[in-house]
Formats: sequence, structure tokens, C-alpha cells
Amino acid sequence: MDKELLRIVIIATGLLVIIGMILWGYIKGRSTEQDEDVFENEQAIGSSPAAIDPSLKIHPERDEFDIIPMGSATRTLDEEEESDWSNEFNEGFNKNFDDDDIESDTRLAIPDIIQFGVVADADEGFNGVDLVLAFQMVGLEYGDLKVYERINKHGDVDFGVACMVEPGTFPEAEDLMAFNCPGIVFYLQHRELEDAQTVFEDFVDTIKTVAKELDGVIWDHQRQPLTEATIQAILLSL
Repeated sequence: MDKELLRIVIIATGLLVIIGMILWGYIKGRSTEQDEDVFENEQAIGSSPAAIDPSLKIHPERDEFDIIPMGSATRTLDEEEESDWSNEFNEGFNKNFDDDDIESDTRLAIPDIIQFGVVADADEGFNGVDLVLAFQMVGLEYGDLKVYERINKHGDVDFGVACMVEPGTFPEAEDLMAFNCPGIVFYLQHRELEDAQTVFEDFVDTIKTVAKELDGVIWDHQRQPLTEATIQAILLSL
């Protein structure tokens, strides 16, 4: 039963008990006034058929009920409920936010390939020439797979960027003017990297620069606007 409903039931029951006792006292008082002579002469008429059985007489001094004022009862119930709720809340708070668990709770289960997108605000999307200029600005190189890549000092690929539209490739220089795409996808295979955190930081900086140059919107790996909180959480998870 809901706590609020239980409280109402208890208060209503208490009111009914008090009203019943008041009515009973009133009826008893009336009966006492009317039959005062009978009680005074009880021993004289004890042998008559109308004699009152002593077991039926009311003895208030033997009652074991304690009448508590309604204000006190309500206050006591409120205090008990508040105490129980406070204890449960504090226990849950301490359990869920233990200092030892803070770092583990902020770690994300990230996919093997992190993919961030840059989406065009304009209906016509990004033009091929604008894309290449932005890629060259951040040092990305056109690779054999017809996508742009970040090549490290060892000649290996740290991350790449492809077009959102299949097959994901970019055209050769002579066809760039006629090429448009609604957005681009940056991808990074962090498990293949020796220093994934450093590469990821370069990955994010590159995306921010390209998005600014192209006036695009950055999406995270869950297709939500990329936030600093997400970036930091991924860094902790790498």
C-alpha cells in the first residue's frame, strides 16, 4: 500500500475511534442520569430479574487504551516516514556515489571504431572543393582508398575521413567542383593505436577545425551533438 494512502487510512481510523468514544461517553452519561436511582439501589434490587450483571458494568479505570491527540499522532507518523525515507535515500546515495566508484561510472563502453560526423547546415551539403581545402588545412592526405587520412611519422594511418554517402569515397581533383555530400564521417580504430589518447585528442581537434571551416555541426558516435563531457569520458575509457 502507498505510504500516503496508509497515512490517510490511519488518520481516518483514529478519527472514527475518537468519534465513537465521544458518542459512547455521551450515551453512557445519558444512561447514567436516567438510571441513577437504579445504580444507587443496586444491592436492593440485585435479586430481582432486572438486576444488572456486574460483568456488564463499565470500568473506565481498567481501560488499556491510550488516546493520543491527532496532532501528535500525525507528527509521529510523519517523523517515522521521514526518518525511513532519509535513511533509504542516504543509503542509496552513498551506495551509488561512493568515491571509489566515481571513476568507473564515468567510463564508457566505446565501440572498436569511434565515428564522429560533421553534418552540413546548408541543404546542398559540402562542396568537394571546400572539403579538400579544409582537409589540406589540417594536414589530411588523400589515400589509395580515395578517402582522406591522418598519416603519422611512421607512415601509418591514425584515422581517416569518408563521405557519408555510399561508397564513402571522394572524387579526384578534376571532379571536385561537381561533387557535394551532406556530411562526412571521421573514424578512428583506437585498439590499433599505441597511444590512443594522444591520437584521439588530435582526432577531436581536427574535426573541430574542419567543422568550423565548413560551418558544419559535429555529431558524436551516438548521433548526438558532441559535448566536452563525451570527449572527456571517451578519453578516460581509452
